[in-house]
Amino acid sequence: MNRLLLAAAAVVVAVGLFVFLRPDDEEDTTPTTPTTTTTTTTPTTVTDREPSVPPPTRPPSPPPPAQVRIIVRGGTPVGGVRRVTVGKGRRVILIVTSDVADHVHLHGYDVMRDVAPGKPARLAFTATIVGTVEVELEDRRVPLARITTQP
Repeated sequence: MNRLLLAAAAVVVAVGLFVFLRPDDEEDTTPTTPTTTTTTTTPTTVTDREPSVPPPTRPPSPPPPAQVRIIVRGGTPVGGVRRVTVGKGRRVILIVTSDVADHVHLHGYDVMRDVAPGKPARLAFTATIVGTVEVELEDRRVPLARITTQP
């Protein structure tokens, strides 16, 4: 009989502990059992290369010089007075071939070169004067070109 009583007492204690220790329907913020976190690491490879960095951007290249060719026959420009428009800061190269001797004068910049049959005149300048300047055969006072520089 002692055994039966002892078994009944053990069942009562077990049921009591179950009821007392069972989880509620409400959320409990304190864990009842310890948790274990497992972290997996991936091995990394170390190399001598630097991280991928885009190359620095270069400013755009300036445009090539504007070449203006003028041919003079009989003391007048072939095709009439050339009209040329360039942006401020642009390099310009005037090349004048002529069958008469004279001076090619670029007004505003005060640049003058001799021209003669077989000896072309070459005038190189940077367009810095906003507006229109004239190129002429100086001694003959014959206009060859009008160069307009825009800002």
